[in-house]
Amino acid sequence: MKRTNLTLGLFGFGCVGQGLYDILNQTKGIKAEVKKICVKDRSKKRPIPLKYFTFDKDVILNDPAIDVIVELIDDASEAFNIVSAAMKNGKKVVTANKKMVAEHFDELLKLKEENQVSILYEASTCASIPIIRNLEEYYDNDLVKSIAGIFNGSSNYILTNVFENNLSFDLALKKAQELGFAETDPTLDISGLDSKYKLSIINAHAFGKNVPEENIFHLGIQSLSLADINYAKEKRYKIKLVAKSIKIDGELYSWVIPQFIDLNDFLYSIENEFNGVIIEGAFSEKQCFVGKGAGGHPTGSAVLSDISALTYDYKYEYKKYSQNNVPTSADNFLIEVYIRYKNENDINQLSFLSIHEQYQSDDFNYIIGNIDIKSLSIKEIKENKNIFIAQTTNQAVHSINVSNNISGVHKFKEAV
Repeated sequence: MKRTNLTLGLFGFGCVGQGLYDILNQTKGIKAEVKKICVKDRSKKRPIPLKYFTFDKDVILNDPAIDVIVELIDDASEAFNIVSAAMKNGKKVVTANKKMVAEHFDELLKLKEENQVSILYEASTCASIPIIRNLEEYYDNDLVKSIAGIFNGSSNYILTNVFENNLSFDLALKKAQELGFAETDPTLDISGLDSKYKLSIINAHAFGKNVPEENIFHLGIQSLSLADINYAKEKRYKIKLVAKSIKIDGELYSWVIPQFIDLNDFLYSIENEFNGVIIEGAFSEKQCFVGKGAGGHPTGSAVLSDISALTYDYKYEYKKYSQNNVPTSADNFLIEVYIRYKNENDINQLSFLSIHEQYQSDDFNYIIGNIDIKSLSIKEIKENKNIFIAQTTNQAVHSINVSNNISGVHKFKEAV
C-alpha cells in the first residue's frame, strides 16, 4: 500500500545531501519532508536556515515521527553505526555509502531480516543509473554471464580531460575536485577502490554472490604517465578504469583495472563524469546503460528514487541468493596486461606465464604478457609510481592452477 507522506531524517549535507534537498523541493511526484539534518561542522555556512540542523545524531534516530533515515556522510564506520541504530529502531534506510555497504553487507542483510525493515542503496553504485533495481527486477531470473563498466565518474572525467583536452593528470584531477566530482582526498576514486566497493555490491545482485571487497583485485590510474597516454593514442586506444565480473563454469572472476579500450568497445564513447555499464545475460544478451556517475543532482536523483520506492514499502529480495547456480569466487586467474616500468628492478618480482611483446629504450620500457592476477597484488608493485599497469584489449580470462603451472612461469629477467 502506498504511503502518502514520508518524514525524513538526513545525515550529511554535502554535495549529494544538498542535491537531494534541491530535488525534493522541485519534484511534485513524491511527498517527502526533511524534518532534520545532522551535520558535523558547526562553523560551516549552510544555504538553508539553521533550524533544520542538529549536531546530535540521536535527535534524529530517536524521533518516532521520522520514518526514513537517509545516510549521506563520508565516514563509513560512523555511517554503519547510524544505519544499524536506525534499523534496530525500526526505521527504513536509504544510503549512498558504497564503502559501508560493501564492508558490512552480510551484517546489513541480517539487520534487515531481524528488524523487518528496508535498506536501499541504489546511489551507492552507479549514481544516476538504476543498475541495482534492474538487476533485482529485470534480471532476477536471467542468468547473468558478465557485468562490466565504468563505475567511477570522477576517474572517467579525469581520463577524458587527459585524452581529449590534453590536460596533465594533476590539472584534470584539480578540475574534477573544483566541480565536486572528486573529493579533496581523491584516493578512493583514482586508486580503483571506489569501483571495487561498487562491484562487490553489484555482484550480490547480479550473481547472488557476496564477494568481500578485500577479495577483489584492484589497480588505479594514479601512476598514469604521458608515455602511457601517447602509447594508447598511437594504437588508437583510450584508457578507462574498468570494473568487471565474469562467470565461467560456475566460478566468478572479479577485478578492477585500467584497460585499453578500442573503437569497437561500447565504453570507448563514455566520457566525462558519465558511467557506462554492460550486462550480458544468458537470454537477454548484451544491454548497455549510461548515466552521470558523479555530482550532487545525479546521485541525489538515485537517492530520491529509493525514497519514492519506500512509499510502496519496496525491499530488495536478493532472489539470486536462493537459486542453485550461485558461483564460487575465484581469485587466481590469468589476464593479459601492459606494464610500463622504469627499470628491470621495478618488476623483477613479477612472474609471467607468457610474454607477447617487449620494448626497451632509454626513457620508455614496457612488456605485454599473460600474468597471474595475484602476482600484480604485490604491495611493492601496486605502490611503485614507476609502474603503470593496464589490461590489454584482449579481455580473455583463463583460470589457472599455479601448482600445475610452475614450469610455465617466467620471471621477467629470465624472459628478456
